[in-house]
Amino acid sequence: MRTALVLLLLLALAAVPGSLVPQEGRQPAQAADFRKRYPDLAPLLDKLGFFDVYASPWFAAVYLLLFISLAGCIVPRTSQYVRTLRSRPPTAPSRLDRLPQHAVWTASADRGEALLTAGDLLRRRRFRVAVDFEGNGSVAGEKGYLREAGNLVFHTALFGLLIALAVGSLFGTTGQKLVLEGESFTNTVTQYDDFTPGTLASADSLQPFGFRLKGFSARYQRSGPQRGTASSFVAKLSYTEGDGGQERTARVEVNKPLEVGGSKVFLVGHGYAPVVTVRDGKGQVAWQGPAAFLPQDGNLRSVGVVKAPDARDRNGKRDGLGFSGFFLPTVQLTKNGWFSSFPATDDPVLVLTAYRGDLGMDSGQPQNVYQLDSSRMTQFRETDGSPFAKALRPGDRMKLPGGAGSLTFDGIKQWASFQIARNPSNSTALWSSVAMGLGLCASLFVRRRRVWVRVEPMLGGRVRIVVAGLDPGGTERTAEEVTELADELRERFPALHNATPDVNTPEPVHQEQK
Repeated sequence: MRTALVLLLLLALAAVPGSLVPQEGRQPAQAADFRKRYPDLAPLLDKLGFFDVYASPWFAAVYLLLFISLAGCIVPRTSQYVRTLRSRPPTAPSRLDRLPQHAVWTASADRGEALLTAGDLLRRRRFRVAVDFEGNGSVAGEKGYLREAGNLVFHTALFGLLIALAVGSLFGTTGQKLVLEGESFTNTVTQYDDFTPGTLASADSLQPFGFRLKGFSARYQRSGPQRGTASSFVAKLSYTEGDGGQERTARVEVNKPLEVGGSKVFLVGHGYAPVVTVRDGKGQVAWQGPAAFLPQDGNLRSVGVVKAPDARDRNGKRDGLGFSGFFLPTVQLTKNGWFSSFPATDDPVLVLTAYRGDLGMDSGQPQNVYQLDSSRMTQFRETDGSPFAKALRPGDRMKLPGGAGSLTFDGIKQWASFQIARNPSNSTALWSSVAMGLGLCASLFVRRRRVWVRVEPMLGGRVRIVVAGLDPGGTERTAEEVTELADELRERFPALHNATPDVNTPEPVHQEQK
């Protein structure tokens, strides 16, 4: 058991690098950035497997050793526990009156009747009982077997939990998707913004389902110290399961996911998407639609970009247009600049600057859709040489210098970010955790207790009754049970007053209780 505890501690320590160093399987962009920022340290961490901790050989070795250790604890202890259940309770010690919790008295009774009565009283108290009419004439009672059962349940459930976690890591999938109001999502790998499969998971394991974001609503506190704090986020979805499944509706809220296709769809974020129309130098629509802006603070000051790679200049030559800036749901202008004073769209403003040139979207290099690569572009400028920028309210239009085009702020939509997670061992992990809790409670609060009653024959038809108990934990409950059992036996077999021991009978170690 000590080995298992040490290995469990080692497993916890081995998982620490996974939270300190970006993992390539789950955070490829952050891992690449970490390598660039720490070029000297990265090679060493790479050799140690710190960029993929949970798939490293040393982590798997600790995990496997913990499995073996737990199995080595559970199997022999289970066998021993079964043998204990099948065996008789331990016989009474030769000198019961030396135990710290005991009672002794002399009564006039039939020895066999006294033994049977003691056995019945112990059974009523849920003791396992063994009556020995021959030999030393005693009754042995024992209970508290649930303590060891709880211990075994705890370790078996821990074993099951580790298996469930391993199965989830190997076969589970997790993905993120930002969905605009009115748009849909289908559960295929290409639809995810970020997809992290388990080590042995494949695209074929994804169950067919899809959903559409019909609308999103958010409520915020308007007054008091909690002003601006969200009171509710609700995403209204319509979804289908399987090929040609019937369409259903659902409301997804924080911590109230939609369960569909063996996956859970969690609402993890939301923001705004200004709807814009970009026209090029020829007056043609180069791009139109909502552009998701990403929140930067609690009042949803958001940053984002608009890209129109196919725009043309007045001569018809390709001249891409790009816009970057920030969106303020409730604008407030101070001497320190623009900021949002409330997360709802009470007074929305879109502030943009513009670029022209090659957006790099045909270079074959991956791009962040929420960032603008302006390395091959030229920023528009005012006549005085300052960067060109405009603040727009819904319905406003921004004309670019030199007749290069325009951008119209048409309106505002909302978007919601979802995490779609599938873990085939979720239920196993849940029930294992519940079993661990129950087993731990049983092992902590249930005590093993033993009680014996010996009836020794004396001359003159008398018997000497000794009741004693033993509790390895030293709790007061055993003393109470010994006292209660002795009182009940004394009611049926009263103590003899002024009983004079026979000359052939040894004097009891303790004076007889009156």
